[in-house]
Formats: sequence, structure tokens, C-alpha cells
Amino acid sequence: MVVTQAATRPAALEMRGVTKRFPGVVANDHIDLDVRRGEIHALLGENGAGKTTLMNILYGLVTPDEGEILLGGKPVTIASPSDAISQGISMVHQHFMLVPVLTVAENILLGEEPMANPVFMDRKGAHTRIRELGRFFGSEIDPDLRVGSLSVGWQQRVEILKALYRNADILVLDEPTAVLTPQETKEIFTVLRRLTAEGTSIIFISHKLYEVLEIADRITVIRRGKVVGSRIPSETDEDDLAELMVGREVQLTADRGESHPGEPMLTVSGIQVKDDRGHEVVHGVDFEVRAGEVFGIAGVAGNGQDELVEALAGLRKPSGGTVQLSGRAITGATPRRMHNLGEGFVPADRHRFGLVLAFPLTDNSVLTSYYRPPFSRGLVRDDDAIRRHAEKVIADFDVRTPSPTVPASTLSGGNQQKVVVAREFDRDLKLLVLDQPTRGLDVGSIEFIHRQVIAKRDAGAAVLLISAELDEVLELSDRIGVMFRGRIVAVMDGRSATREEVGLLMATGGREGPPPIIAEGAA
Repeated sequence: MVVTQAATRPAALEMRGVTKRFPGVVANDHIDLDVRRGEIHALLGENGAGKTTLMNILYGLVTPDEGEILLGGKPVTIASPSDAISQGISMVHQHFMLVPVLTVAENILLGEEPMANPVFMDRKGAHTRIRELGRFFGSEIDPDLRVGSLSVGWQQRVEILKALYRNADILVLDEPTAVLTPQETKEIFTVLRRLTAEGTSIIFISHKLYEVLEIADRITVIRRGKVVGSRIPSETDEDDLAELMVGREVQLTADRGESHPGEPMLTVSGIQVKDDRGHEVVHGVDFEVRAGEVFGIAGVAGNGQDELVEALAGLRKPSGGTVQLSGRAITGATPRRMHNLGEGFVPADRHRFGLVLAFPLTDNSVLTSYYRPPFSRGLVRDDDAIRRHAEKVIADFDVRTPSPTVPASTLSGGNQQKVVVAREFDRDLKLLVLDQPTRGLDVGSIEFIHRQVIAKRDAGAAVLLISAELDEVLELSDRIGVMFRGRIVAVMDGRSATREEVGLLMATGGREGPPPIIAEGAA
């Protein structure tokens, strides 16, 4: 076995015998984890494997039933996030915890405001330190910029800056590259290597196995609440890690086969869409999706994709242009009419648009069809039919839950996503709109959903795929459109397009020069 330099350093963090039980499930079962000083330690596992619970214990959000935590070899008690921060532990969550209307400095200082005296904040000193930390990234950032005006890549930097400002010795990163372009990911990796060179220890959680192999010094895999193995990147590969995570061989690349496109099913002409502030963020977009094909839209988050999808799903009224489904005008139609005309929709924000978190899985499995047979006859619900349907969904999509009657809020994010996907795939469709369909899912779930997408395409459905996961777009799409600043700047063949050329278009829109820091129209 190869012994890495990081593996010879003293342990910054040790978690010994950590156990956490919830009703009907053991989330963490006597887990041991150690992280060395100056090491990037990757943590892998399926959805519901226990990664989030373990990190929530470390960050003081969850109290363990058994076990202990040691920092620098000394036992510590972490009862709250403020305890964790005071002991040098910071966590950057998958969904940014930033306030868009506040400046970079205000976000970084929130809750940690330095005082020049009992009355006034030391704004000048804080700005100086933020600029110094920014230079550590290789690019100084203006503390007075509003976070809402920054690109997603720079928002990720601000999250890390916030942790560094709080003097983090141990940094937990939960899916830090989920919405970044390949170029932005490389830049973040450069930052992480600089941090470890200065002695910071990093716990890196990701479902992107190739990134884990590139950046990690060591890898620990959790399955169903237990540690099932550890690996050194130089001694393993993606197939080995995937099998260790899932417990079986996993096909990591979708076998999309040959497509046989038919007539246009979805036709979008000159569509214009405004955001919640009334600013136009989709500028006269044209494209079509044919029956029997997957049309993928690649782009960095915040370039108008969300508003475009909401307009196509009936959640937002376009301010201009037309939309047709199978030759029928549906511009501005309601979500129910879209559904009744044969559109399935998997939203990016499952909490806002995909689920009612307080409702049980039984109700969530029929949210879009509860009013029709066999789930309802007139005004009378058939609860037995709904429960049987929910049980089928849970079994077919491997939703990890103790019961179909538990609230959706009790499930992990990945299992919540499975419920939404299962509901929308479970009927004949003319059009399937997928907005970040596998965000936060493990490799086994991604493999299953990708197979279902191809099956829907081969059954004659038109599939519109919007994803910040460039590899997902490249693997599934027959044609690819790249969206930049509210416009489709290129359409290319999905089988010949390369990761590098699509990633460059995502970052620059085809313009020469470095990627912009500020997103157009956001300032």
C-alpha cells in the first residue's frame, strides 16, 4: 500500500464509535473516522448512508447516542454550531447559506462582527482581512459587491472565505462543485490545495467520483450507516468506489444507444421571461425538442435556466414569445393543463415545487394525479389505491424510508428526489422536463434514473434536460444547447461535443478572455 504524506501527519480530528439512531433506522452505526492535519479526506456513500448525519454530529446540529469526538487528540463536546466554530470546525453546505442582498463583507461578518470599540464595528480592519484572504485565492474580491451579483463560482469562494475568516482548522465541504463549471472546479481545487498546504484539514463530500480521485488524499466509504472500506486514490478507481458504495457493480456511463427523433414535440419561439424582480433574464430563446430525443441545456446556474423551466412548466408567465406542445399553443398554461396534456416535470427545487414536506409519502406520490382514477372517484379518495401506489414507488425506486406514511420531510434529500422522479415518470408522456434530476443523488440512483430517461426517450417522449452537471448532459443528450446570460449561444451534437468545449461556452458564452465574476443583470 502506498503511504501518502498526509497519512503520516498527526490526526486533527477523530470520531470514535459514533452511533445515532432515529425511529426505525440506525443512521450511524459505530462509525470511526480520522482526518489528518493538512489532508483532504473524501467521504462517500449512497443517499441515506449516514454521511449527512455524521457531519451534522460533527457540526453540533445532531447529538450522538454513543461515541466521542477528539480534536488534536483531546475529547471535546460539540453541542451546537457555535461550539463547532469556536473549536475551529466550519461547514460549507451544498445549498449556499448566503444572503443575496447583502455584500460579500456583510455575509462573511454575519454573526462575527469585529468591533473597533463598544459602539462601532471595525469595518476597515474587516475589509482589509477579507481582501487578504481573497488574495489567498489568487484573485482579490471587492468586499462591497453584493453576493446576488456574483457568479456561482465566486459565491462558492465567499462561502469558503466565510469559513476561513472564522479561523477554520477543519473544513467540511458538502458537494462543493455541484453547480460549478469544469473551469471553476479546477480553480476551487487549487484553493483547497493551498489550504491544506497551510495545515487546514478538509472533509470533502461528493458524488463525483472522478473529482474525489483527483483531489482526495484518502477516501472513506459509508454504506447503510457503517464504514465499509477506505481507499487511497492511487490504488482504486471509479468502478471500485461505486461498487463499494452501492454493494454491487454499477454502470457509471449511461448506455444511451441510438435515438430515432421524430417530429418536433416542444417548440419554443422567441420566449422572454422575467425574474421575480421584473428583470428580463431569458432573452428571446428559440429551440425545439423532437419526439424520441433528449435535448440537453448546459449552463452555469443563474443564467436564466430556472426561469425558462418555470415558464415551460406553467409556474411563471412568459413576457414574450410562444410555446407549443405537439402543435398546440400552451404559452402561459397552468401546471395542471400541462400535466393533462402529457408533460412530466421534475423541478430543481424539490422543496418548493416537488413535494409537500408535511404530507406523507402516500400523498406526495399522487400530488399531480390524486383527483383522477384509480386514486379518486368524484370527491371520494381511495386511500388503499394510493397506499399501494406509494409502496410500488418506494420499491421500484429504492426509496429508503421506514414507512410510506412518514412525512416527506423525514427523508434524506436524495430520497426525496427519488419520490418526485418516480411520480413524474410513472405514466405515458409526450414531454418530460427534467431540471437537475439527479442533484444530490448517489451513483446507484443516478444509474437507475438515467436508464429511465433513455427508456422514456425510446418510448417516443421528448426529453428536455437542464443540468449543471456537465457530464450528465454529455452522457444523455442527443443534442446540446448551451445557455449563457439568458440566451442559447450554441447548439451542438451530443455525441461529438467535448467536456472542454461545452465547459468553455458555459463559462464565457464563446467570448474570449477570462470568465466574468459578475453575472449580467444581477447587479
